[in-house]
Order: sequence, then C-alpha cells, then structure tokens
Amino acid sequence: MEAEIGIIGGSGFYSLLEDSERVDVETAYGKPSDSISIGKVAGKRVAFIPRHGSKHAFPPHKVPYKANIEALYGLGVKRIIGTNAVGSLVEEYAPGDFVFFDQFVNMTHGRDDTFFHSSPVIHVSAADPYCPELRKDAYSISHELGLKAHRDGTVVVINGPRFSSRAESRFFSSQGFHVINMTQYPEVMLAREKGICYLGIGIVTDYDAGLENRDDIKAVSAEEVGKVFAKGIGDAKRLVLDLIPRINDNRECGCAAALEGAVIAGH
Repeated sequence: MEAEIGIIGGSGFYSLLEDSERVDVETAYGKPSDSISIGKVAGKRVAFIPRHGSKHAFPPHKVPYKANIEALYGLGVKRIIGTNAVGSLVEEYAPGDFVFFDQFVNMTHGRDDTFFHSSPVIHVSAADPYCPELRKDAYSISHELGLKAHRDGTVVVINGPRFSSRAESRFFSSQGFHVINMTQYPEVMLAREKGICYLGIGIVTDYDAGLENRDDIKAVSAEEVGKVFAKGIGDAKRLVLDLIPRINDNRECGCAAALEGAVIAGH
C-alpha cells in the first residue's frame, strides 16, 4: 500500500480521507503514534497519522517522531503536511491566525533527532527546512479562503509538556521568534533527512505567557488552547482540502536533494 502525501496532526483529519482503511505499521524505530489511515483526497493517495495518537496518549516529548516519519517514507510519501497548535510571541500573530513556518529554533533536549548515528557521517543542511513550494501554495489558498495568515514565521520549539514561564516567553519574544510550539522539532528535520517536502501549518491558539505591556492577556492554559484549536481545525481542513489537488507531482523545490553534499567521506 502506498501514498503520495502524508498528514500529521490532530485526529480531526480522519474525516478528510475517502474510502480509507487503517493499517498497522512496524518500523526499525518502533511503532508510529497510531495505526495509519490511508485513503484519497481529490484522487491523490493520502496517509494520515495522529501525532499524539488517536487518544492523545503521547505528550510532545514522547511522540515517536522517527517511527512516524519512517512509516510515511516507507509508504512512498514525498510531501508531508504537519498541523500544529502554536502560541504567539508577537502581537501581530493573533489567536485564530494561521502561520506557515519558514524557520525553527530548537530548544528541546533529549529527543532522538536524527536517522544518522553511524558511518558515513551525514550533516544535513537546516538552512531552509520548510518546503518553499508548499508554503507558497498554502499561503495563496489561505488568501482565497479569506483566512488571516502569515506567509512565514520562526517557530521556537520547547520540550514541554509544560508551558513557558513569563521570563522564558519574554526571552523568546526578544529574540525575534514569532510563535512557540512543542512538536515541530525533530519532525521537520527527520522529514528533511528522508528528502520529504514538509509544510508546517501553525494555528495560533493564544499569546503564550502573555505579551509585554498588555495586562489584559491571560497566561496560556491547556483548556483554552484546546478550545481555540478546535475552532481553527475546521479552517485548517478546508485549507488542506484545497491544497492537495494543487500539489504538483514534479518537485522543483530542492527538498528531495537534501542529502546531496551532506556526506563526510573518510580520508
């Protein structure tokens, strides 16, 4: 069984797939977060994995990222769409907005974040980790749908499962980061190591621990994040439904060549 496109996100995306069936996959890195649903969207074969499991069993620092990416790669997936709840670090990125990440900053620790642990030594470039073609198309579609969206944004990824302190949030904001999340790393880089195009879609749910000079904004809570994300997931599904038919079979973005020149040969 094969698929062209992979989706990693919340369980609400199950409903996108036509004539879907669920398959259990075992990889060299263990089992993915859950069984994989494979079906069609606009005639294209799509595989979906709920990142935290269908019952939200995996906290951010325990998600089996390598197994998820390896499972999709084994199915033949060439492009991945990842949806994420994010907190805003700047006033311009308001709750309910969409963000198409172009950069990340990794502040996680202890995560197995590479497929390359032995010879030959591989150094994959992370200069431009997100697919420019998918970002361009997604932003164009968001405009057509009347969604408030940001074509780019730097996401700082923290380990979780706790939220930031106010001091941490102020620090991240002072560095020029736009949004904060717990799951984008190592997911995006593992996809890059497999030569898979990756689109990261952030749904802004809150203003993290609050903004400077804004006393009216409350600190983030899991309950509030869930409420806002649930509202945004409907628009995210519309966006993905419109995006998939426009994805060109030919990739001209360079993501597939991520490993070219990355090998350090012995002398």
